[in-house]
Amino acid sequence: MVPENWQLTKIGFISETVTSGSRDWAQYYSDKGKKFVRMTNLKRDSIHLNLDDLKYVDVKSLSSDGKRTSLKQGDILISITAELGKIGLVPKDFGEAYINQHLALVRLKEKIVNTVFVAYVLASKHMNHVINRLNDSGAKAGLNLPTIKSVPILLPPIDEQKKIAEILSTWDRAIETTEKLIENSKAQKKALIQQLLTGKRRFFGCSENWQTTKLRNLCSVKRGASPRPISSEKWFADTGRGWVRISDVTRSSTELLEKTEQYLSNEGVSNSVSVEPGELIMSICATIGVPKFLGIPACIHDGFVVFKNVSDNLYPQFLFYVLEEVTERLAQNGQPGTQKNINTSIVGNIDVPKISVDEQKAISLTLLNADKNIRLAKEKYRKLITEKSALMQQLLTGKRRVKLKKEELADA
Repeated sequence: MVPENWQLTKIGFISETVTSGSRDWAQYYSDKGKKFVRMTNLKRDSIHLNLDDLKYVDVKSLSSDGKRTSLKQGDILISITAELGKIGLVPKDFGEAYINQHLALVRLKEKIVNTVFVAYVLASKHMNHVINRLNDSGAKAGLNLPTIKSVPILLPPIDEQKKIAEILSTWDRAIETTEKLIENSKAQKKALIQQLLTGKRRFFGCSENWQTTKLRNLCSVKRGASPRPISSEKWFADTGRGWVRISDVTRSSTELLEKTEQYLSNEGVSNSVSVEPGELIMSICATIGVPKFLGIPACIHDGFVVFKNVSDNLYPQFLFYVLEEVTERLAQNGQPGTQKNINTSIVGNIDVPKISVDEQKAISLTLLNADKNIRLAKEKYRKLITEKSALMQQLLTGKRRVKLKKEELADA
């Protein structure tokens, strides 16, 4: 049902131009020059371009395709291959820029529609489903230009479009501010780790010489084991000890792993390596160097190690941060093959600061607080995204109407 004063139309009826990029841009690639927007520069559930991986082209002599796809402020970009329906809006003062064949350019008639509003409509979850259902039939996902022109869109009066666009833009600014807060918090933690785990920054009263020792001198490093053949159903059960996989570790958003997707039978457990709650494990295959404390009884396969018999001179939380700090170097030291991996010898040779347990605890507490700040910022970010999505669903369908200034004056 169309809300009062709204109209159902199509992209083709409200646009000046609907076109796509050229396939011939490879010859123009350059380290600098004009901006070149690709599918990776478009986000999901957002209209703002991601400029972290922006490429450039040197177009001294423009081809007809180049002129045809030169971008202007307010142009809406749509991904039309692979990840269909990602949306981007060309911002003010973006400068000269072009697109490749994986994107479509929609230039609207600005006198009758608000480009920001339409961009938000196209970026909504509902419209993403609509666009994906219009996918060309064939082996690969794709949209053609006539299909894009046929995309239905529900439009309120222009003043209401502008008001809704302003409201959602305010939410986006809050989201962007929170994103920057997350990145700043991560950078601060990284700087802290570099200072605290190298002795460049010491706590009051900690004056002993900064020395290191090998991790193998402070604990034993035990590799996991997998029942074979791993495809046999007899190793698994619906409950019991968790079976830790890389996906479980990467899915866990905190230092504590409290859930696994699979569980082992008693027979499976007897053919693996058991890990108890509170013990520390680390991945050594594929995604290398991710430490996690276990919050449940579990078993690990040979893509993990567990740290056993930890010395009283090594605070477990401190070891966690030492491992976290060397993750990148561990990955670089991975053994060549179909996927990188490291062994127990490499892990045992990790250098660990040889400092008092009190200083280890002080360092750990500082980094725990840094992690808390990051976690709180991420929680705020997720909440903002969820609330904005719900608001978009209401505002962009007319289920919730905005009050315009002239209406507010009339009420007064």
